[in-house]
Amino acid sequence: MAGEVLISAVNFAGNISVRPHGSETLSHQEIDLLKIVKKASEPKSYGGLGLQLPLLVRFPDILKNRLESLQSAFEYAVVSEGYESHYQGVYPVKCNQDRFVVEDIVKFGSSFRFGLEAGSKPELLLAMSCLCKGNPEALVICNGFKDAEYISLALVARKLALNTVIVLEQEEELDLIIDLSRKMRIRPVIGMRAKLRTKHSGHFGSTSGEKGKFGLTTAQILRVVKKLEHAGMLDCLQLLHFHIGSQIPSTTFLADGVGEAAQIYCELVRLGAHMRVIDIGGGLGIDYDGSKSSDSDNSVGMVFKNMPRRLFALFNLFVTEAVGASSYETPSSFSTLALENLVEGFSEDARADYRNLSDAAIRGEYDACLLYMEEMKQRCVEQFKEGCLGMEQLAAVEGLCDLVTKAVGAAEPVRSIDQVFPIVPIHRLDERPSVRGILSDLTCDSDGKIDKFINGESSLPLHELEGGGYFLGMFLGGAYEEALGGFHNLFGGPSVVRVSQCDGPHGFAVTRAVSGPSCGDVLRVMQHQPELMFETLRHRANEFVHDDLSAAALATGLARSFNNMPYLVPLCAVDGDADSVE
Repeated sequence: MAGEVLISAVNFAGNISVRPHGSETLSHQEIDLLKIVKKASEPKSYGGLGLQLPLLVRFPDILKNRLESLQSAFEYAVVSEGYESHYQGVYPVKCNQDRFVVEDIVKFGSSFRFGLEAGSKPELLLAMSCLCKGNPEALVICNGFKDAEYISLALVARKLALNTVIVLEQEEELDLIIDLSRKMRIRPVIGMRAKLRTKHSGHFGSTSGEKGKFGLTTAQILRVVKKLEHAGMLDCLQLLHFHIGSQIPSTTFLADGVGEAAQIYCELVRLGAHMRVIDIGGGLGIDYDGSKSSDSDNSVGMVFKNMPRRLFALFNLFVTEAVGASSYETPSSFSTLALENLVEGFSEDARADYRNLSDAAIRGEYDACLLYMEEMKQRCVEQFKEGCLGMEQLAAVEGLCDLVTKAVGAAEPVRSIDQVFPIVPIHRLDERPSVRGILSDLTCDSDGKIDKFINGESSLPLHELEGGGYFLGMFLGGAYEEALGGFHNLFGGPSVVRVSQCDGPHGFAVTRAVSGPSCGDVLRVMQHQPELMFETLRHRANEFVHDDLSAAALATGLARSFNNMPYLVPLCAVDGDADSVE
């Protein structure tokens, strides 16, 4: 789906272009990504926007297209199955809380009664504000653990004629709702999250089942019903929510969960609740690891959620520029004599590891190859530390281990949920790649790298760096990744542009451009005071630099450093006459 919706075939210039209206995009409506990058990064004096990379490009047209496609799919299913009610989506704000993203969702989804889900007080404030301009029937779903202020805020939203539902995650929350609704004289609409017995073994399966973090057991549901009935508020109970976890490995689990929830829903109606909505959470597995295998807990070729996050992953594109390249050479082969001479200098244990490695390779036992390789390498390192092995021999051992790793195709562990993002150069695709490489980040982490790619590849086909910049695009990063991006090494976020398709000469218009946070901005997030820091350094310059002109120039350079983005600028792009701090 992602390939058909977001990326068209490489255009005649060898660049990737975007299809903002999905399969209905006409050829003249396709948007050249390289032109966007050039427009954003070129100096204002040349007609550009003067933004520094990395760059986050948002395509609201794609978001609109995905919302319409989602609604159309459900409407078709409703009609074909003879379902007597309707579907309306709810976007979990936690996926991406950016103002313009949420406002676009509310705007484009207004005709579908598209709502928002909040999981905290700030998210609820955000949802309330945005949905003042949305459809009056759009839902405001209040999930997550709640205190008195959260519940009071949700009741205020109800008072403001927003279609707000307070979903019970814990039985104890009900007492607060009853007490506060009476004090504020606001009739609430209440939902409850059922802790289903249905459980799956996929990734995040531990969040489902009777021992899950959220939700009410059958006994707790019955107590809630009795308490509401006693309070004369059973008519307030109108929604049932369940969530059997993300990355569900089979539709069978989802069908079981819906069946169990439907029975609870019917029982609640029998007990007198005025049920109106069943809120289905959870989703089938996405091919995060790129294996295209139905055997993987992470890889199932479908997605289903109350608000499919994958649809919102499509409208963001992250573009970065390679700031440099490094390489190391490993021997393409070892002669028999060279290997014999190398192994001869090993300790007895290391020689035994080498023999075991050779035997395992012959038998095709690749996991064992890696194990023996690591043991052999470690023993040789110990020999080197003791002065029993020379540097040349150690380098040869490392080269041999690199050859073994390459032959086996071993992949290093990756963080998070083994997710693999599509990464590709956005230009020069009419040229044959001449090198393969991995991507290293700018932080000081030794494991800060991307070395696992689509189809299980451990390296990415790339081109030699030349003048003029080399730009890589990372796709499917619109949901969660932006919201979860941290301030490691205080690099902060990227510059952002919002791009819409138009009929102008370039086929697109930049409707919003925001420079990424400066060094001062990210320091301020960590409670530092950049203004005071600058004054401290300026006084230090006046104290230790006795030439007034030099001290002033140094202070100017320091001020510029506080105002510039933290990300590195490629050496080829550095202005030769730019001031610097030395």
